[in-house]
Amino acid sequence: MVNFKRWLRHVFMPPWAWRRAFPRTTLDAIEAAIRASETTHGGEIRFAVENSLAASRVWRGISGRERAIEVFSQLRVWDTEHNSGVLVYLLLADRDIEIVADRGVAGRVEGTAWEAVAQAMEAAFRNGEFERGALLGIEQISALLTENFPLAGHFFPSGGNPDELGNRPVIVPRGHQ
Repeated sequence: MVNFKRWLRHVFMPPWAWRRAFPRTTLDAIEAAIRASETTHGGEIRFAVENSLAASRVWRGISGRERAIEVFSQLRVWDTEHNSGVLVYLLLADRDIEIVADRGVAGRVEGTAWEAVAQAMEAAFRNGEFERGALLGIEQISALLTENFPLAGHFFPSGGNPDELGNRPVIVPRGHQ
């Protein structure tokens, strides 16, 4: 069954709407937070924002979670030596935040922990505090990764974490669906 209201939100979402929530200064702050975070744990964090989905995809009922998994693959978040990638995916038209963790991390962190991070971010976003919400999410993800995927140990005997994925947030263009 097609959710007509959802379809309308996606169809009429202006292509530039993401810039209101994530101006250049906010993207810079997110990038810096990810870079700093990755010095404290063995994970890799990617942050992606998608304005809206193509009308045909919404009509077919693709969920935010399904799309997040596609973006996880497209951005090659899975392509780390220790399967330690985590994607934070925002679908603005749905006001949806999805966190997708690669199998090396997912096996150590409960799904409820990721949901709690998403809920904290959503609370800030509802108040129009997109930068604060994004930085809060990165901070909480970093804490989970530091606890469950520490630099010390058999994965990272030298104590360093090579930067395997880009730190700059990705704005997913509509044509990449």
